[in-house]
Amino acid sequence: MNHASEKGSQITLSPDEVSNLRNDVAGPVMVPGAPEYRAECGNFNLNRLVEPTVVVGAQSADDVAAAIRFATRKGMPVAVQNAGHQVVLPVTDSWLLITTTRMDDLAVDADARTARVGAGIRWRQVLVEAAKAGLAPIAGSAPDVGVVGYTLGGGLSPLLGRSLGYAADHVRWMEVVTADGRIRAVTADSDPDLFWALLGGKGNFGIVTRIEFTLFPVTEFYGGGIWFRGEDMAAVLEVWRKWAPTLAEETSTSVAIQRLPDLDALPEPLRGAFVVHVRIGHLGDAATGSDIVAPLRAAATPLLDSLTLRPFTEIGEIHLDPVERIPYVESGTGLRELSAETLEAFVALTGPESGCPLVTVEIRALGGALDREPAVANAVPSRGVPFITFAFGVGSPAELPKMDEYLGTYVERLAPWAADATVVNFVSPDEATTEEGVRRLFGRERYARLAAVKRQHDPANVFRLNHNIRPS
Repeated sequence: MNHASEKGSQITLSPDEVSNLRNDVAGPVMVPGAPEYRAECGNFNLNRLVEPTVVVGAQSADDVAAAIRFATRKGMPVAVQNAGHQVVLPVTDSWLLITTTRMDDLAVDADARTARVGAGIRWRQVLVEAAKAGLAPIAGSAPDVGVVGYTLGGGLSPLLGRSLGYAADHVRWMEVVTADGRIRAVTADSDPDLFWALLGGKGNFGIVTRIEFTLFPVTEFYGGGIWFRGEDMAAVLEVWRKWAPTLAEETSTSVAIQRLPDLDALPEPLRGAFVVHVRIGHLGDAATGSDIVAPLRAAATPLLDSLTLRPFTEIGEIHLDPVERIPYVESGTGLRELSAETLEAFVALTGPESGCPLVTVEIRALGGALDREPAVANAVPSRGVPFITFAFGVGSPAELPKMDEYLGTYVERLAPWAADATVVNFVSPDEATTEEGVRRLFGRERYARLAAVKRQHDPANVFRLNHNIRPS
């Protein structure tokens, strides 16, 4: 196929063209220099500020469709953003950004055990509404992440994933605007190939404006974290390495090496501390959960232990991910094993003598239902990967290049144990810039099928400012 239409160019929009776009949509339309432009384009990662040629604050699928038609007439690619966690690749050419924060409809059907939400909804809102019906979604570690972007990247839960699979496995219906500006209601029956590709293929095939998914009768869990001194990491990690594979699917865990800032918001033992943070989520009673984690508590003397019985709405207390926008660099990869040799390299890279400048380097144990194909297949590429590791550094513009370099060293040193795939949502913008990297992420057969769906629904590659799958 000829991809000449993908070649970037600088396009100047006349005042009349911007005015016409404003007339076509109900939401605001902003260009650089407008008072609200910077806030509208705001990204969770302050190191990834985006500057589109024009941004449309969509209020409905009709707005999204009108914005896409405008962009394609002008030959501009289109990106979408809600909570600002989405990957939008750096671009110097003209492009259009659609923000979805105003699309905030949310309905829970307690009898059907489903939720149908707009593209502006974040997990925290779903958690609250679902809990009123005694139900829970397959939400991730950060409740302030947007539902749609998280789900299209698979959606890895620190609590329900090992017993129920990825969030993408439980989607029933999507409202999607494709590159032709058409609004479609997509199900596994109506559009099986598009449904398959959207769930795991991230934002390559259209903009999902509403999504419906299954909820589950879970109201509480036993979980939180145990923090140890960083100097005890070798002993703690050796216990965790042998303990994690023995867990039943009702128990999930991850471990993070953290060099925490000196903030009053942190409990006293953790302020400015170098720690090992072991995270636990157990679907069961406190007594059973406490018995399960006993080997970990005996691995070293804890600095702090927050494990307790919690309402499901406190799922964010497992990881305690940042909630404020910060400047950071990141990298993630799958691991096919966590052997003694893997652990030795990990300790050398992150331990007390490593000089590691990164705030957090984590390993998440997967397995269980995350390895099984769902009842309705999708494009999620990470089944069968037993562990993933994700690292990020936070700092000033002057500090981030050093951290980014260390991230490269970290990934390179762990390459002997790297898996062929990883969770899509943990792939950084830099890692998504090459076609080779994206092909490796999805694997040859899956990528070929995705590219065929792309050719059918986005032949001009309008949606390419992401982990791009080129039409073929």
